[in-house]
Amino acid sequence: MMEELDLLKKDWKKNESSFEQISEGAIYKMIHQKSSSIVKWILIISILEMLLWTGISVFYNTDEYLLKFHSQKIIDYSRYLTVFNYIVVTFFIYMFYKNYKAISIITSTKQLMNDILKTRKTVQYYVWYNLVMIVISMIIGFLLVFSVDPRMHELTTKHNGLLFMIVFCIVCTAIIFGLFWLFYKLIYGILLKRLYKNYKELKKIDL
Repeated sequence: MMEELDLLKKDWKKNESSFEQISEGAIYKMIHQKSSSIVKWILIISILEMLLWTGISVFYNTDEYLLKFHSQKIIDYSRYLTVFNYIVVTFFIYMFYKNYKAISIITSTKQLMNDILKTRKTVQYYVWYNLVMIVISMIIGFLLVFSVDPRMHELTTKHNGLLFMIVFCIVCTAIIFGLFWLFYKLIYGILLKRLYKNYKELKKIDL
């Protein structure tokens, strides 16, 4: 009787280990699919964002306004900045695509964890680049308006006019920065939280 009981215990232990392996394999597959889907959405959103800004720049062209004040050089500088921005954003989109392809391929748990961390860093760099560019663009925009528009120049020469315009520019920049930070926090922040949750689940499996 004791021998039979020992055999049953051994058999149970064997089955228990196989159940654990199957469970971990199923969990890994599920996390892999979820992570791949999240990175795909990051890629799609970044492309849509780029298309949105391209559409806005096409419909809202400031060249006519600047040409009215004979500011061809400023238009050229603005174009250089736009081209530079498109190059950087295109690079980030390429990196998102590369991360998506890397995560889509079934690899080891550690490799998937590394790919998730790499994707999170890329998204964080992308968000901070966009926020910095928004501030720079706002500052340059205000400086251009003040330098080429005689009405603005006249306003700044009045009593407390310059102080008022500086405060106005700072407040506007802070509001725009805050709105975009909130947008990125809601969109990319949610996706990154889900991605990091997947990373923590993988870490449990890898232990």
